[in-house]
Amino acid sequence: MVLGTVIFLASELMFFSALFATYFDLKAYNKVWPPAYVHLDQGGMAIGTFMLFVASAVMFPFVRAVRARNVRAAHGWLFTSIVGGVGFMAFELHGWAKQGFGIATDAYGSIYMTMTGFHFLHVVAGVIMLGMLYFGLRSPAFLSDEHSGVQAISYYWHFVFVVWIGVYATLFLVR
Repeated sequence: MVLGTVIFLASELMFFSALFATYFDLKAYNKVWPPAYVHLDQGGMAIGTFMLFVASAVMFPFVRAVRARNVRAAHGWLFTSIVGGVGFMAFELHGWAKQGFGIATDAYGSIYMTMTGFHFLHVVAGVIMLGMLYFGLRSPAFLSDEHSGVQAISYYWHFVFVVWIGVYATLFLVR
């Protein structure tokens, strides 16, 4: 299961790499990039980024708690991760509502919405998996020594955060 996840994440990395290449290609061919009308909520997304960082970071003690069969601690760490993921999504939605452009506005709007939108979908999928894991902790299967499912989901969740660092740096910091 873990190897399959790593292979899947490699394919996802190629997908996001293509989005980054598209963004920087568009940036290279436009004298003004991003366009003058673009005013992103950098502060709000910095808070969202911190929430996603926390959501990823607490997966380390979560995995340790699962391995130690400490279900109470595992629930706590996992709940914290879920809250961080949901908080990130709230900041992303708020940022989209305030931005004043969309996917059909121009090339910038298209690549911005594609990059953030696909990442958002990955966060949604991650939060769903974490939620399923949260309720699955009640299962006797978590008392076994086999935790590849937990490991695979944690790899995915870390990947979501690392990709966001690239997206955030590209869209909010590289001007």
